Amino acid sequence: MTLTVNETATTPFLDPAAWSGKIYINGEWVAGSGGDLPVIEPATGDEIGRIGIATPVDVARAAAGAAAAQKAWAATAHPVRAAVLRRAAALLEEHADEIMDWNVREVGAVPGLAGFALHVGAQECYEAAALPSHPLGQVLSSEEPRISIAQRVPVGVVGVVSPFNVPIILGIRAVAPALALGNAVVLKPDPRTAVTGGVMMVRIFEEAGLPAGLLQLVTGGADVGEAIVTDPNVRVIAFTGSTRAGRAVGELAGKHLKRAHLELGGNSAFVVLADADVDKAVNLAAWGSFLHQGQICMTVGRHIVHESIFDEYVEKLAAKADSLAVGNPATEHVHLGPIIDENQRDRIHRLVTSSIDSGAKLRAGGSYDGLFYRPTVLADSPLDAPAFCEEVFGPVASVVRFSTEDEAVGIASATEYGLALGVVTADAMRGLELAQRIPSGIVHINDQTVNDEANTPFGGVGSSGTGSRQGGAEANIDAFTETRWITLRRTPGSYPF
Repeated sequence: MTLTVNETATTPFLDPAAWSGKIYINGEWVAGSGGDLPVIEPATGDEIGRIGIATPVDVARAAAGAAAAQKAWAATAHPVRAAVLRRAAALLEEHADEIMDWNVREVGAVPGLAGFALHVGAQECYEAAALPSHPLGQVLSSEEPRISIAQRVPVGVVGVVSPFNVPIILGIRAVAPALALGNAVVLKPDPRTAVTGGVMMVRIFEEAGLPAGLLQLVTGGADVGEAIVTDPNVRVIAFTGSTRAGRAVGELAGKHLKRAHLELGGNSAFVVLADADVDKAVNLAAWGSFLHQGQICMTVGRHIVHESIFDEYVEKLAAKADSLAVGNPATEHVHLGPIIDENQRDRIHRLVTSSIDSGAKLRAGGSYDGLFYRPTVLADSPLDAPAFCEEVFGPVASVVRFSTEDEAVGIASATEYGLALGVVTADAMRGLELAQRIPSGIVHINDQTVNDEANTPFGGVGSSGTGSRQGGAEANIDAFTETRWITLRRTPGSYPF
């Protein structure tokens, strides 16, 4: 049953009475050993729910239950697994209004972004539904008289750790393919967004007919994340979050001989060549820098603009920033909602003010009211200014100028990150040739950097992560299966002794 602002439902799909103050282990909502925490609406500061908090003891129980349930699921006929994923996608669409309402309030997303997240989330499930019947192996050549096969088999239990910013997409893009390929999942969303990042997924897969134990929800802090990485029943980690946290996860996973697929931070470059249409470039730039308050890993952080159009570009981008409305997306028509919490807001402001102190010129924004941060434009930022060289994760556009393409390539490449890149030019081939010289996992010619589709490989290089670990059949199969070599002979082989 769908709950919208215009309807009344006796039992909403995300009924707090069922999950308030609880985690989900082995098919049951139970109290977390760590107590519970409020779910806070950042736009108002109001408590809109409570979520249970797990401890490492809960993680061990969840991982053991997942491992026990996984064997039968892996042996389940592929049409049955596919049907569960298709039903999950349909349920996301069926309950879109209610889930969007939670996403707007819990995350601070504007309705357009919440709707996009639901669309991508449903598509992730539809794409995953094709995985169980996808070819999962190869027939290999052999120098012996035998059949030699490479078979892809489920890894077993996958630990998924997802962040606060776009919890629907960044959780389900690992959960759905992992389940489709015959694995079980232990999911730890950010506690600040555990409803749309965790509770919603549990409810969707419950209703879709996923057997108990295959999706476990253990909300908590760093101790819970560490317990997932180190638990012997968890064989693969899919982590999305900051580069700092990702390094710790990768190090711990390596110590325990586990694969860790890391999708980390970014500070994406947006290169605007001299022949670009300035108005079109500014439209792309504003969306790329200010959507969702800049709280997206692919956000445009560094605007690298040819000197011949630099002044016009900055003037128009600043005017666009000043025209954008900031407020409560649940009650007002706004372009930007709130920053997730005070700590993140203060970090953004510290990067902005320190960049101004180092010589950047404030052309728009740079101020806030509560958690509502104005879209900000900094011009002529020194290349070592904090807001230019660090990931801000806020609505801040730092703009610098260049004179030659070699200079643009040098500026764009001078970063530890390598997630996404945008190039704007009247000559698309010229743009592609330029992009080939800049390390990046994702490239968009004549578009901004915030793009996502369920069937495309997604991932960065350098400190942005360990490459395209998900999206599309090949990447997902590689991420969530192991390779087994199998040979068959008609009669036993003969050896010298």
